[in-house]
Amino acid sequence: MFGAIVGDVAGSIYERSPAKSLDFELFRKQSRFTDDSVLTIAVADWILNDGELYDYFHRYVARYPFIAYGRSFKNWARSYDTEPYNSWGNGSTMRVAPTAYAMDTLDGVLELAKRSAEVTHNHPAGIAGAQATAGCIYLARTGRSKQEIREFVTAEFSYDLSRSLDDIRGSYTFDVSCAGSVPESIMAFIESESFESAIRLAISLGGDADTMACIAGAIAEPFYGGVPSDIRQITRSYLDDHARDVIDAFCLKYVREAGVAE
Repeated sequence: MFGAIVGDVAGSIYERSPAKSLDFELFRKQSRFTDDSVLTIAVADWILNDGELYDYFHRYVARYPFIAYGRSFKNWARSYDTEPYNSWGNGSTMRVAPTAYAMDTLDGVLELAKRSAEVTHNHPAGIAGAQATAGCIYLARTGRSKQEIREFVTAEFSYDLSRSLDDIRGSYTFDVSCAGSVPESIMAFIESESFESAIRLAISLGGDADTMACIAGAIAEPFYGGVPSDIRQITRSYLDDHARDVIDAFCLKYVREAGVAE
């Protein structure tokens, strides 16, 4: 799941300053982890320790109060609400990566992804985005080809993966909906040649860069055999001790058992 956090940190400074090319610094002094990483780690913590996921989200927002959360999610978390608010946004997708390692079957992963989404994003589109991403990660970690992953996404979720990123890039704009950002993020993985190129391709579209790179990086990580050590170490330097501890515990229990080199 560390690939999701890499994508978040790398994309953090390009969310409102579109790159629109592959020629950019992957990490800069201003890079940071955002709500994508915070909530991914919260989901990992939940899987490790059980309980109610909404409690973890409430606690993590309190732990990281200065992160720029989405308005609806922030209001929900800070009021300690326990009911979902029917969101179709990609917030359900940015945090879903840990679910793809915690179950041994595709059906199990899709069910856990649904549970992780519907705490807040109980709209069908919000659930679909989370399930599509988690399913891609599971298929990648179990040795499926990019063509098999493409066919799964198209058949199960009716996402259009027929376009090329070169065709999309020129007119693509910031879009936080699952329907308008998840297919493009999956395409960044499909067109990639390495873990790093998946991150760069997602950011190059000039959209919701941190979340889109988070999604692409989460799928690319198991497909390419893990996060390159130099990128991993740089990303870890942006995190605090708590985040690193939860990530390490989760990876020790789940990711390494799944055969992903970390």
